[in-house]
Amino acid sequence: MTQAPDQRPRLLLVDDEPTNLQVLRHVLQADYRLLFATDGARALQVAREQQPQLILLDIMMPGMDGYAVCRALKADTATAGIPVIFVTALNDSQDETAGFDAGAVDYITKPVSPPVVRARVRNHLSLVRVDELRETRLQIVQRLGRAAEYKDNETGLHVIRMSHFSQLLALAAGCSPAWAEDLLNAAPMHDVGKIGIPDAVLRKPGPLDADEWDTMRRHPEIGAEIIGEHPSGVLQLAREIALAHHEKWDGSGYPRGLAGEAIPLSARIVAIADVFDALTTRRPYKEPWPVQDALDHIAAQAGKHFDPALVALFAPLLPQLLEIRARWAE
Repeated sequence: MTQAPDQRPRLLLVDDEPTNLQVLRHVLQADYRLLFATDGARALQVAREQQPQLILLDIMMPGMDGYAVCRALKADTATAGIPVIFVTALNDSQDETAGFDAGAVDYITKPVSPPVVRARVRNHLSLVRVDELRETRLQIVQRLGRAAEYKDNETGLHVIRMSHFSQLLALAAGCSPAWAEDLLNAAPMHDVGKIGIPDAVLRKPGPLDADEWDTMRRHPEIGAEIIGEHPSGVLQLAREIALAHHEKWDGSGYPRGLAGEAIPLSARIVAIADVFDALTTRRPYKEPWPVQDALDHIAAQAGKHFDPALVALFAPLLPQLLEIRARWAE
């Protein structure tokens, strides 16, 4: 029978004194895969090649000391995300400050206490795991957004542009940078429900009849079903947007006929960003509108289709909007 691969986290232990490495090995070897280095240059090489989940790093080493190693790790994009815990006999507050300034996440003094070492390592690996899960969720959101693009003849550049427009407008509206970043990552999912619309309707070259429009108008609810219920975070925001981005300020939108501030702020923002990019981009069925014509249309729809307060914030963003368009031009 083939032996299952060792899935334990990898730790890199760096110290010029083999005795100190032996102490750490004894404390950690039962729960982790251990890598060793006895000088700074070797530590940098092992970190790049083996990508450990955490590094325990001595400070006082000949040649390249721990501070220099930590700064080098943080300056390299391949290793910048690996947390570093200093393990050192230096215990002055200035030494700790220097360690944190170099990029370390924690500081353990020698002689080490085995329970303290285990607890610190376990806690920081838990934070790494949280970051990995968050990144995985973002990747899922982005991949589902790509799936909708393949279905709908849209390009990936459309969802990139409209997502950045959305983030920009959210910041202009006074939303927190963290929420605006979540909106940036959730907005690509706005049309994921089109995966559930038959191609005969979605790609019909001419106008849709009444029955076909009824089918097309189901895509917000399908999108919400695909994303599912989530208590918070990017996926919750993505569901909210998918379900409500075709609602209109005057209540004439779909699928629920929401009006005014009953429409989630995220969906009100995305509605403006999505329409602006759709109008100003060439499609098989139309030529791109001039930017000013698109802005005039959005202004004319303030209080009808769009939140008038957000519309008032949108036009002044034109220089940044044009930068985004130029960066991700088709």
